[in-house]
Amino acid sequence: MEVVRVEEHPKWKNVYIVELEDGSLRLATRNLVPGQRVYGERLYHYGGVEYREWNAYRSKLAGALLKGLEELPIKEGDRILYLGIASGTTASHVSDIIGPKGRIYGVEFAPRVMRDLILIVRERKNIYPILGDARFPEKYRHLVEGVDGLYADVAQPEQAEIVARNAKFFLRDGGYMLMTVKARSIDVTTAPSEIYKMEIKTLMEAGFEIKDVVHLDPFDRDHAMIYARYKRG
Repeated sequence: MEVVRVEEHPKWKNVYIVELEDGSLRLATRNLVPGQRVYGERLYHYGGVEYREWNAYRSKLAGALLKGLEELPIKEGDRILYLGIASGTTASHVSDIIGPKGRIYGVEFAPRVMRDLILIVRERKNIYPILGDARFPEKYRHLVEGVDGLYADVAQPEQAEIVARNAKFFLRDGGYMLMTVKARSIDVTTAPSEIYKMEIKTLMEAGFEIKDVVHLDPFDRDHAMIYARYKRG
């Protein structure tokens, strides 16, 4: 379908709104690696530039933005520690946003998933894959410098504790944190709202100031995105 216009989103820098000929709107990022599809997303061309559709049903960060996340703290040139990078769906859009001067240190535990990620990063040079366990940041501290932001998408019962541990090693004072909370990965017997409260409490005790919490339904059931800023003690 033909693209009618593309405009940068008024709130989120380096995120774009693509309008198609049928009047529908799509969220997109400018493709850092023209021609590359990461997860089968649509590619749009306008004004000599290629954009990648950012699918909120495939990326929790896109879902959080569409659900009204207060702000998108990720900016061009940022250095980000990404815990649970998996095969790179969301990370690839973050890669587009931070551009060639930024860096993503992507930690992933599963070797099979890491193999998929490596196929992407051969061309997407601002992602540095690390095969490791996010529960033990001391084991990859020699590979990661201080970072501006921390993004976490780990399906572990102690998600907030893992984030706090990594923040202590790598996140600068005043740095931002975006964490997806998968309530059912923590406790299937407790209401998701109670899980979110427990995770927020753990983060606050670790020095995070909570800026926003958004529920990701209908894009991801029983998930929430927490946005916070870190204050070193």
